[in-house]
Amino acid sequence: MRYATTRRPVLTLTTGPVDAYPEVLQALATTVLYDFDPAFLAHYEKVARKAQRAMGTGGVPTILHGEPVLALEAAAASLIAARDTVLNLVSGVYGKGFGHWAKRWCRELVEITVPYDDVIDPEAVAAMFRERPDIAVVSVVHHETPSGTINPVDEIGAICARHGAHLIVDAVSSWGGMPASPDACQAAIYVTGPSKCLGCPPGLSLVAVSERGWAKMAANPKAPRASMLSILDWQEAWRSDRPFPFTPSVAEINGLDRALDLYLEEGPEAVWGRHALTAAACRAGVRGLGLDIWPARDAIASPTTTAVKVPDGIDGAALLATSRERYGVTFSAGRAETLGKLIRIGHMGPTAQPIHSIAAVAALGAALQAMGGRADIGGGTEAAMEIINGAF
Repeated sequence: MRYATTRRPVLTLTTGPVDAYPEVLQALATTVLYDFDPAFLAHYEKVARKAQRAMGTGGVPTILHGEPVLALEAAAASLIAARDTVLNLVSGVYGKGFGHWAKRWCRELVEITVPYDDVIDPEAVAAMFRERPDIAVVSVVHHETPSGTINPVDEIGAICARHGAHLIVDAVSSWGGMPASPDACQAAIYVTGPSKCLGCPPGLSLVAVSERGWAKMAANPKAPRASMLSILDWQEAWRSDRPFPFTPSVAEINGLDRALDLYLEEGPEAVWGRHALTAAACRAGVRGLGLDIWPARDAIASPTTTAVKVPDGIDGAALLATSRERYGVTFSAGRAETLGKLIRIGHMGPTAQPIHSIAAVAALGAALQAMGGRADIGGGTEAAMEIINGAF
């Protein structure tokens, strides 16, 4: 065992937490100011406005001080009223999971479910509205991370807008790695976080709320207040002349500030292109190995995750362990219904570098061979490199 579990891996190519940018780690080590110090209040407002520019949204996003699961549960508790009918769109494990939160708060939960290697058809959403015009809230996961698939949230959002419904979007592992914004999909609440494609450690959530979203939450008597789940309590906390509901994560704000700088300095289009090229090279390399990707077709495959089918007769957990122990390369397993059926190679933030696809393909193929499986390592790495070279 070259890389024991007590040692750090050489490469963490997972779907989160991802490795953080060195510049972000340096920022985390800067002075931790008192949260009511005028310098920090001004800094916080500057970071929030910078996030607004990066996210391309009309309003200043709310920063919640916890990883995005906090924000997603808060979105369900805050936006969904007791009288509401909620349409939950299920194309994977995380979409199904959001339904459990939604069901706590709504009058009725209805769902559209597709196989977990596919995505939601906007026409099915339009048909559901014709059948159920009382739908008030729709929830969807943009990047269904345990499947590596991308839902057409902009088209779904346009349908919701035509019917006056409020859309909740989980963009946790998509925003920052592909063309995506709260305004483009007309979301009432749009949840993402800096711990994926921005290359920060987990600890914060970015929540973009539309004017209609704020109004609906304010009119909801059950929306949490004086609670960790309260979005409303933080509505104006970004302003330097307003107090915080509770102590913010000062060091994490410093890290977010630097991550946003990196994103804006490189340029969103360049960042998206880097993610897309890495994923395309990885998919080509996986197929060159003789393996199959999990999504039903390339058009719905994520640029931030490559999900690979585990070959018949191979134990997925053992495959992950072999890759780490022999080659120091860590991948992610599936989740719930996809556990054991696929492995996931993450392309997010600092690991969204095309050359990492070569390392991923080589480690995956070598681990398979070590377990007695078949893999054409030469063909895989050559196929991946052909995609990379084709980008010049």
